Amino acid sequence: MGRSLQDKHKELLSEPKYKKAYTQLEDEFLVAKALIQARTSANLTQKQVAERMGTTQSVVARMESGKPLPRSVPD
Repeated sequence: MGRSLQDKHKELLSEPKYKKAYTQLEDEFLVAKALIQARTSANLTQKQVAERMGTTQSVVARMESGKPLPRSVPD
């Protein structure tokens, strides 16, 4: 069986470009992880969270992926 994703990540951290990119995104990864943990601890689906936030499931999925959200457009 192949190596785990964690093992590959540890290996890649020895590469300067990878480490720099990962470090720059670390805050986003931590926020995404916290969102997922909070949602799952509350036994909620992404759709349920979205309904409570007044948004869509796809927005919650993007938030949990750590990808940047689109900026809001002023009225």
